[in-house]
Amino acid sequence: MKKTAALLVAGSILATAAPAMAQDSDEETFTGFRAEILGGYDVSQAGSSVDDDSAADNDQSIDGLNYGVGLGYDYDAGGVVLGLEGEYTGSTAETEFADGDFEGFGIGNVEAGRDLYVGARVGVKANDDLLVYAKGGYTNMRYNLRSNDGTQDFRADLEADGYRLGAGVEYALSDNTYTKVEYRYSNYGDATIKFEGNAPDVQVGDIDIDRHQVMAGFGLRF
Repeated sequence: MKKTAALLVAGSILATAAPAMAQDSDEETFTGFRAEILGGYDVSQAGSSVDDDSAADNDQSIDGLNYGVGLGYDYDAGGVVLGLEGEYTGSTAETEFADGDFEGFGIGNVEAGRDLYVGARVGVKANDDLLVYAKGGYTNMRYNLRSNDGTQDFRADLEADGYRLGAGVEYALSDNTYTKVEYRYSNYGDATIKFEGNAPDVQVGDIDIDRHQVMAGFGLRF
């Protein structure tokens, strides 16, 4: 259901800006390599197939600040912009003990680790300096496993593969600087526990974790 909603949001934004596709422009504002810094709000939560309501006030989620960097390349075809991109981000989100109640979301006591993303985006130019786009691709999330008291780290990570969908707007501040805001939805389904040293990996199998992010970015285009 959440995947369908994300697609509808992206489709609605693109449909609203569709008239701009018919406009020809000599300026290729959104062409070239780019590098950016990112920051925003991040929440991981139990998906529709996970339920750990041991207490009525368990919100089954963790949230925090998301931060990182991204690289990409765009080609401005004159109204339509096609691009490839990748990201490396981290998050401050972690499970907590609230008044003796463990606020988990189905995978134990964890803190969010690094997140890798690679994907593509397609956008339309609302005008010469404003791009409206949708994106999608592959993401690999790491959750650092911790002991039950919430303080001591295990030397193990839960790595999960999934997909990401999103939509956003990018504004060109100048020929080579820009800022952007976007919403992203990720779902993780295949997980593995990885230990340090020679201990073998443990295949957890299919899990269901949803991740929602609202991100802002500032970048340079080369």
